[in-house]
Amino acid sequence: MYTVYLADTPNGKKITIALEELGLAYQRRFVNLNAGEQRAPAFARLSPNNKIPVLTDERTGQSLFESCAILIHLADAAGKALPAHGPERDLVLQWLFLQAASAGPMLGQLWWFRHAAPEPNPMALERYTRETQRIYGVLERRLSESRHIAGDGYTIADMAFYPWMETHAELGIAIGAYPAVADWLHRVGERPAVQRGMRKAREEAHV
Repeated sequence: MYTVYLADTPNGKKITIALEELGLAYQRRFVNLNAGEQRAPAFARLSPNNKIPVLTDERTGQSLFESCAILIHLADAAGKALPAHGPERDLVLQWLFLQAASAGPMLGQLWWFRHAAPEPNPMALERYTRETQRIYGVLERRLSESRHIAGDGYTIADMAFYPWMETHAELGIAIGAYPAVADWLHRVGERPAVQRGMRKAREEAHV
């Protein structure tokens, strides 16, 4: 049994999607970010960076922070969605780290400047819109030649990217300019486990 500490954010949704896809038993502990629960000392002991998500293995007591590290752990534990070794594993990890290093930060900043900044910042909006469009273009080229992000098979790279890329309307991104991404979003979004994972990250109950 796992416990996942999460909130209704793309990084939180990654983990519930993965847990549902991999068929692993888990319970949820919602962290109220608006109330600052992520800065509480008890949570900081689990997540030194004061960020969700966190995953705890109740059998061993091991805790993990950082969403992509959690995805790798879960996939290895289940023996699914991440090859065990070789070039195929390296391919998945390349795309997974692209999501962590580029897509998440850029799309996250664009969302913040569009929806949460106390006053408009045209320079920031222009920069992060341009970078977000560039990232959608990277995936458009990839998905024009590959059924899924890391090849023909569905992997944790898809699980990591999906909850970020599906926010295109909130980000002001015209998804029609990226037909291969739109098709991939539709196919992934129809998966029952993805639908359950997205829904379970939205159900609110706070620790």
